[in-house]
Amino acid sequence: QVQLVESGGGLVQPGGSLSLSCAASGFTFRNYGMSWYRQAPGKERELVAVISTSGSTNYADSVKGRFTISRDNFKNTVYLQMASLKPEDTAVYYCRRLGLTNYWGQGTQVTVSS
Repeated sequence: QVQLVESGGGLVQPGGSLSLSCAASGFTFRNYGMSWYRQAPGKERELVAVISTSGSTNYADSVKGRFTISRDNFKNTVYLQMASLKPEDTAVYYCRRLGLTNYWGQGTQVTVSS
């Protein structure tokens, strides 16, 4: 079955960096676009970044220039590199496979605080 397992979250100071990973299994990874979402306490889940099968990317305006999404089709993994982190980036970050059927990971907590 499809599985998405996020890792790499944690506590970081404002201005710091963090790198998230999402290991995928149960499907042909290279055939699907992938994305990262986040959900802050009391807020709706929002799209952060998307990467297509060809590697083209799109970002939410709030993270453009600070976050980078990438993928490794040999490792079946999608990454989210986050830099210049702000307290408002604090959220649970989720990996999602794009397509007709929604598949989500369990999420990984990112906390930006001094």
